[in-house]
Amino acid sequence: MNKQYFIELADFNIWATNIFCSMLTQISNEQWQQKIVSSFDTIQETTLHIISAEKAWLQRFKIEPVEWLQFNYKGSKDEHIELWKQASADLKNFIDVFDEHQLETILHYKRLNGEEKSTPFYIMFAHVFNHSTFHRGQLITMLRQVGFTNIKSTDLIGFYRNK
Repeated sequence: MNKQYFIELADFNIWATNIFCSMLTQISNEQWQQKIVSSFDTIQETTLHIISAEKAWLQRFKIEPVEWLQFNYKGSKDEHIELWKQASADLKNFIDVFDEHQLETILHYKRLNGEEKSTPFYIMFAHVFNHSTFHRGQLITMLRQVGFTNIKSTDLIGFYRNK
């Protein structure tokens, strides 16, 4: 495992986030808030979950108190978009300066339910980017369900092909 791999995943995450944010600017506020059967009830809630997780993990990585936005953030669609871009950029900045020799160092953290966990940084870095990818896949389905058809691919291979 090396740092360059996580730098590339962070770059991929920003690339995919920017594509999604571009798609989200094209939907109406009604589509943004339309109820859909999924892990979260709306595109807005799913987007906020991704933002919350990226920000929370960065706070854990920095050994800072975790502020879970999903329970109290009420911003507009445009504010969500900017917050998502910033969260992804902040993760990238953290990875860029992270000491490669610390990748196998154990991160001690608490889950939202208070349960204490310990996991190497490299596993948590991979998890954060995989988690965002998982929920972006849900967003694709949700966008289609609200009638949005201008879907762009955010597959990892597309990122590498366009580098």
